[in-house]
Amino acid sequence: MKEIRIVASCKKGAALAKFNITPPLDISVSKTFINIDQAADAPLVKQLFYLPFVKKVALENSTLIVERFDILEWEEVIEEVAIQIEDYLNEGGEILNEIKKSTIVPVTVYAESTPNPSAMKFVANKKITDQTLSFENVDATQDAPMAKELFNFPFVREVFMDENYISISKHETSQWEEITMEIRGFIKSYLEEGKAILGPSFASQTQAPSVSNPDHPLSGIEQEIVNILEEYVKPAVASDGGNIIFDSYEDTEKRVKVVLQGACSGCPSSTFTLKNGIENILKEMLPGKVEMVEAVNG
Repeated sequence: MKEIRIVASCKKGAALAKFNITPPLDISVSKTFINIDQAADAPLVKQLFYLPFVKKVALENSTLIVERFDILEWEEVIEEVAIQIEDYLNEGGEILNEIKKSTIVPVTVYAESTPNPSAMKFVANKKITDQTLSFENVDATQDAPMAKELFNFPFVREVFMDENYISISKHETSQWEEITMEIRGFIKSYLEEGKAILGPSFASQTQAPSVSNPDHPLSGIEQEIVNILEEYVKPAVASDGGNIIFDSYEDTEKRVKVVLQGACSGCPSSTFTLKNGIENILKEMLPGKVEMVEAVNG
């Protein structure tokens, strides 16, 4: 058996340290563990949680990413941790319990940047939901277990789900290069394990809402606006990891108000998109009926 080597690296003062594994491990899972209880079926990760400074561990074939508590700096312990991992693997220590390995259904997840620097799109090779769903905070995740778990990560500000992707909006205190692999690993392992994404309360909702208030009857012009947004605007917005919903139309000022979701919400370029994209489309297709478009949520 070829000897396993561990190469450790981290940026000065960073909370995350990376341990590259050569040759890669023979596992078909990518997962982030937040505590020792979650590592019950991952003996290698469980060993790391015995170290008092270990906060989180992300496990992949060729990499372990470990986040520390602020009780010390990585420079003090990183080499010792690398040796511990290396010795454990070379002595034949278990990585994952076999029963867990056999239930994994491989899933591919890749990260894709969006025009919004605070949002990242995570695309899967399988359907996630039949609906377009926006969760602005953890209180909105009732009966949505996957979104609720995503809010366990302190850097997650909002969660947006569409057919085969999830857009994550982060707090400004975190950088994407520090957290992208962690989120991707969590989504990948969650989908591979076949956990519930939405609960029964979402079962009857099979189509994404086109308007912010579905109980409000639409006038003729409002329905025309909704149809144009659905056919010409939504596909382009979805490709950027977001969504647009009609909110209202003011006849006197010929003003259309919309709700932006996902990566489009709070995006610095959203004003440009509204004025030079959506507004121009509606003006051209509804001459004399639309003069301006605004987002009610920025």
